Amino acid sequence: MRDTLFRLAISLALLAFLFVGAPHPKAASRYSARRTGNVVQLEDASNHTVVSIATAVGNMAFSFAVNGTNVLHWPFTTIEEFAAKPAMSGVPFVGPWANRLDEQAFYANGKRYPFDMELGNVRGAIPIHGFLTTNPNWTLVEAKADAASAWSTARLDFYKQPGWMKQFPFAHSIEMTHRLREGVLEVTTTIHNLAAEPMPVAIGFHPYFRLVDSTRDEWTVSVGARTHWRLSPAKIPTGEIEPIEKLFPNPHAIALKDYDLDDVFSDLARDPSGRAAMSVKGRTQKIDVLFGPNWRSAVVWAPKPTPAAPDRQFICFEPMAGITDAMNLSQKGLYKELQSIAPGGTWRESFWIQPTGF
Repeated sequence: MRDTLFRLAISLALLAFLFVGAPHPKAASRYSARRTGNVVQLEDASNHTVVSIATAVGNMAFSFAVNGTNVLHWPFTTIEEFAAKPAMSGVPFVGPWANRLDEQAFYANGKRYPFDMELGNVRGAIPIHGFLTTNPNWTLVEAKADAASAWSTARLDFYKQPGWMKQFPFAHSIEMTHRLREGVLEVTTTIHNLAAEPMPVAIGFHPYFRLVDSTRDEWTVSVGARTHWRLSPAKIPTGEIEPIEKLFPNPHAIALKDYDLDDVFSDLARDPSGRAAMSVKGRTQKIDVLFGPNWRSAVVWAPKPTPAAPDRQFICFEPMAGITDAMNLSQKGLYKELQSIAPGGTWRESFWIQPTGF
């Protein structure tokens, strides 16, 4: 009798696991992550969304397709064409500094670090966007999916490259995770400072967004910030600031046709969770970009189309750890929010891209 009851209990427990505890096949297959050569694809089948990442070209997300429509500006026809001659598009990472510097040097911990211009990885009188954007040295750590999301993590060991360390002599490694969940892409960046001194953080991203239900001149933009920085003719902040309303009378209903934007904002307006929001809206389509707390600044770049560049049907909401020229303006006492990582410490932050109406 006891053996019969015991076998019955085991059978009931097994049935409970199979019908209650085991993952439902449809739930388990909603998310997937697959790698084909140097491209990783993350899929959310329920939201008909696929994110494609070129691990060998800056670990750059180049497609965020919703119902077959790419919400990112990526002016290439094939991944081979892109890899052969890559250019800023999609969601590029920029570092070790984002945007411009006012001289061929940067300052950290009170010391000036001049660039070796003969190396060729830093160019121009106004060096811009560092030298990491399209490099092939990212290592794919994992590409996986579970019942809640699909994700890809890659690592860049900055300290292994002598030419990089010559220009920015702070040993560090960077991890970037793209995670697709509920139709939203989260991009998380983690920096580990392996140097013996504090490391300044001046990185950023330069995402290019587009809508296809309308033209640029029909788009309405919202910029969740309070402060606008006045720029020099070289697009470097002068140290002068003004309320955002001086530029946009209504920052949450900006008619893009009235502006040719390449502007720097700070004092981001945050919700209770600490996130700030930027958005662009067409007739029915909309893209929201949410910035975590350690993204302290944003550049909004939306140049008007010209006869020489008629394809400028995009807008960039750029998450930045600090304003343009943050390291050098901090040295001059004109910028007070420069972040740094203690020796052996870690910096981490996310931003989120949420398309609707596609």
